[in-house]
Amino acid sequence: MMNTHAIMNIVIFITTANKKEAGKISSVLVGKRLAACVNILNTCDSIFRWKGKVDKQKEYLLMVKSKKSLLPELIRLVKSMHSYKVPEIIAVPIIGGNKDYLDWLDESTRNPL
Repeated sequence: MMNTHAIMNIVIFITTANKKEAGKISSVLVGKRLAACVNILNTCDSIFRWKGKVDKQKEYLLMVKSKKSLLPELIRLVKSMHSYKVPEIIAVPIIGGNKDYLDWLDESTRNPL
């Protein structure tokens, strides 16, 4: 069932080079109320093209729950903290879900600091 909150809510995927960086970014995003919750997923294998060649690296994946309206500020902050020259920061819409959770997400990201 579609929830009106769902239209403005997003999940952002961010990869980091190590667990320390993942933890720091996650803590700042939640602390500043730019994210309601961040899941840090243990290492994943990333295969990507960089500077004309195929590369491979172990990375940590962050799943960030936030609002579409906060995305520009979130991107600015993550880029300022991230070790990569071009960090992966991509957002997808939440099209529905548990209304109680979506209400909590909205409340947790209200009035960012």
